[in-house]
Amino acid sequence: MFKEIELERIDISGEVPVEEPERQYYYMAKAKRIVEERSAQAGRALTACIKTFGCQMNARDSEKLRGILENTGYRIVEQEEADFVLYNTCTVRENANLKVYGHLGYLSNLKKKNPQMVIALCGCMMQEPEVVEKIRKSYRFVDLVFGTHNIYKFAELLVTAFESQRMVIDIWKDTDRIVEDLPSERTYAFKSGVNIMFGCNNFCSYCIVPYVRGRERSRKPEDIIHEIEELVKDGVVEVMLLGQNVNSYGKNLEEPVTFAQLLRRVEQIEGLERIRFMTSHPKDLSDDLIQVMKESEKICPHLHLPLQSGSSRILKIMNRKYTKEQYLALAEKLRAEIPELSLTTDIIVGFPGETEEDFQETLDVVRRVRYDSAFTFIYSKRTGTPAAAMENQVPEDVVKDRFNRLLSLVQEISQEMSLRVQGQTLPVLVESVNEQDANLVTGRLANNLVVHFPGTAEMIGKIVPVYLRECRGFYYYGETVNAQDGTNSRN
Repeated sequence: MFKEIELERIDISGEVPVEEPERQYYYMAKAKRIVEERSAQAGRALTACIKTFGCQMNARDSEKLRGILENTGYRIVEQEEADFVLYNTCTVRENANLKVYGHLGYLSNLKKKNPQMVIALCGCMMQEPEVVEKIRKSYRFVDLVFGTHNIYKFAELLVTAFESQRMVIDIWKDTDRIVEDLPSERTYAFKSGVNIMFGCNNFCSYCIVPYVRGRERSRKPEDIIHEIEELVKDGVVEVMLLGQNVNSYGKNLEEPVTFAQLLRRVEQIEGLERIRFMTSHPKDLSDDLIQVMKESEKICPHLHLPLQSGSSRILKIMNRKYTKEQYLALAEKLRAEIPELSLTTDIIVGFPGETEEDFQETLDVVRRVRYDSAFTFIYSKRTGTPAAAMENQVPEDVVKDRFNRLLSLVQEISQEMSLRVQGQTLPVLVESVNEQDANLVTGRLANNLVVHFPGTAEMIGKIVPVYLRECRGFYYYGETVNAQDGTNSRN
């Protein structure tokens, strides 16, 4: 967690510290001085906007970037008509890249009206050399480009961009560094993501993540525990432990620790009510982890277990390191040990060489496992991955037909699975006032289902008992329950 540092008391006329995070505190203080000067010239507080593309790892990174911007004096806004705009990018699918280029076209016009505007790009997309070259040649109005490995250097890069008359590009191919104790401004006061590891060693043939996020690096358990303890002191009741493959946590530490062992320690933190985690790779989900989930009173009964394909032949080409039969056996064990478990997944349609028979194997797994929900994707060719060079790319019309059939089946089963808890009274963490009806609040069950019910903003961040009156497919309408007499507050 970020230690309270009085930036005004840091001497920026002296030598730049070598050690981290002190070096970044120095540059935060220097950036703050520059932002104050520019604010005085503008006659108002400077504004900053961060747009996040992609996964929860990116969302957590954006909270850290926002914390640094706020500490340097920027006022955070949602609109891109700001003095500083930062895009934290994703590159898992081609569509994510295209979105960023589209947004940059819009920023180009804004910068013509406001030449003092600073535009920065970071994240996974920036780890692709061809992308950086395109930015350099075609988007020369961008001021700062950095990747995933040096996000902790944001304050330092910010000062460099302020002082430079050219585009600043700082991309690292890889790193083994983890820098703690930097600012973070959470999106929610009552819940937070917590990085437990970075990078991935799996090299699935379709996936670009290992190339842009680097090799696996686990944080020390004591640092993770300390961060969560500080979050709980600050009002957090739910944490999401984040890693590209949390089941691999701890393997590269000097004193190896398993993910199950880490969970046992996290569960002992007083005041913490709920624990979530993602993502789990099926190939190394241990019996010990299943046992910890089964016995825990805090770990939410929800497991995201990516399938990707139900065909053992395709899984082998994907380099997933498990077969259809092994996956089904694991799902059966999970259902048997944790009957209330909500299972969700990722599925790719149209992987190179996928036949109708392969696709039918995927549908078979969906029918047998009966997922509570599934993220379904059309295969996206990512330059630099083995799959991008494979022959037998599936025709677009065939892929779209398969995708629609899969989506229809997934939605049908998801609606049936959602009905399992109708009529029960279960704890709900209230997250917000309902966007469509101000008389309602919206929250989540431990199994991640959304519930809408009568309430007020004062309930946000609290866990309350709710009677699940009516299932509407993928969400519920409910009523709060009087804890003393068990009566419902009818809608």
